[in-house]
Amino acid sequence: MKKVLVIIGICLIAGYLIFAAFYFQGKPKGEMCIDFKVEMKGKGIDTTFVMIDDIRKVVDAKGLNPKGKLFSEIDTDAIEAAILENHMIKEANVFITNDGSVKVQVEGRVPVLRIISNKGENYYIDIDGLDMPLSKRGAAYLPVATGAINKEFATRDLYKFALFLHNNEFWNAQIEQIVVLPNKDIKLIPRVGDHEIILGDITGFEERLDKLFTFYQNGLNETGWNKYSVINLKFDKQVVGTKR
Repeated sequence: MKKVLVIIGICLIAGYLIFAAFYFQGKPKGEMCIDFKVEMKGKGIDTTFVMIDDIRKVVDAKGLNPKGKLFSEIDTDAIEAAILENHMIKEANVFITNDGSVKVQVEGRVPVLRIISNKGENYYIDIDGLDMPLSKRGAAYLPVATGAINKEFATRDLYKFALFLHNNEFWNAQIEQIVVLPNKDIKLIPRVGDHEIILGDITGFEERLDKLFTFYQNGLNETGWNKYSVINLKFDKQVVGTKR
């Protein structure tokens, strides 16, 4: 009985695969595309960076708009390649739908940090740790890292720090600027409070920021956020404040 059920299951799967192959791919060569649809997916798409019209314009400019063309004349790979020339886009999938349209699903890149190095470099680091160019449409509201930064340090160490900020509601709102000193020590400029934060080496930053958070709650909330000009986190298990 068990063998019979297995054979029936295999037959059903094989039948479905044959049906799917004919139904989804076996469209008549003479069938014409009736529409070209663009869909943005994922939280990465920000209309500051990419708009549906941008996608349509680049496809039109390269003569690849499939609407009104026979399916036999449509090159979906070429459409994908044209869209991915926009470096604000992470992924583009182009496919033929059952209603006779060609649809593209576009996923945008998510920036988590802006880099402005002392060598004049100016770019974003995205949520995957890759460098990403600035957009002509506008700027993202993100922490900014400045100073002695090379690409390796930005995409490795600063990326980890930026990802932590991105995923932490409080610190993402609090840290405005990350200053990288020549010895790779880190100084932070907060949005709230007229003080500088000496983080030190970026290694072990989570524990030091936890200490600072406790200090904010138990110290600055009592004495006021502008009492100290410098808050130093480099010392083991201590937060050292320099009064004005």
